[in-house]
Amino acid sequence: MCYHGDARPPLAPVRAGVASGGDMVMRSVDGSYFTAHFAHPDIPSATGVVILPDGRGLHDFYRDLAHRFAEAGHHAVAIDYFGRSAGTTARADDFDFRDHVAQMEPADVDGDVAAAAAWLGRAATTAVTVGFGLGGALSWRQSAANPALSGCVGFYGTPDHARDAIPRMRAPVLLLAAGQDQTPVSEVEAFAADVRAAGTKADLHVYPDAPHGFFDRHFDDDYEGECADAWRRILEFIEARRD
Repeated sequence: MCYHGDARPPLAPVRAGVASGGDMVMRSVDGSYFTAHFAHPDIPSATGVVILPDGRGLHDFYRDLAHRFAEAGHHAVAIDYFGRSAGTTARADDFDFRDHVAQMEPADVDGDVAAAAAWLGRAATTAVTVGFGLGGALSWRQSAANPALSGCVGFYGTPDHARDAIPRMRAPVLLLAAGQDQTPVSEVEAFAADVRAAGTKADLHVYPDAPHGFFDRHFDDDYEGECADAWRRILEFIEARRD
């Protein structure tokens, strides 16, 4: 888990206002339903972002993040993982997500992401994924799973959760690693090298002094520079994928 209930993403460079946003229920490619939260910018935009949360699933950090992406000029939708096991009704902060993580199947996540990307395709011609923790590795996996995606970004991902997908990866990936995370930086570096060796572009940036979950407004005093740099890299990555 990356973020507790009071965590909020750092503010992004503002290019737009938020035209609309809110919770909705989406239908996955297998017919299952899951909760999502969307935000649209109030300026024309051809780019979209599918946000993959940490192990807690959809919570307020990611709702807020969708709005930050909209303010940066991109359509965004944050998805929940647990529609199949926990339904689509509101959940309390003490929701026991671990039991539901154990029931997750990568193919189900792939289908949910595909549905979210297709929904974004109503407004955007280019879509990328951005994930955190568990969602970081799941985001990297989308490089192999969803050919409609233009790129895949992951914070704090565990490489072993995505390594089997390397031979099938096609979309470029961006890896943002915290030097003080429990996952050794050497593992992330080796993963990025293996992705490149397999023929897929992989950019890696390590924040040596930053802990797991540093991309959080509450850390602004300590990691303001790292947060600003991470936003810059994500937004430049998205812009580079623009049709």
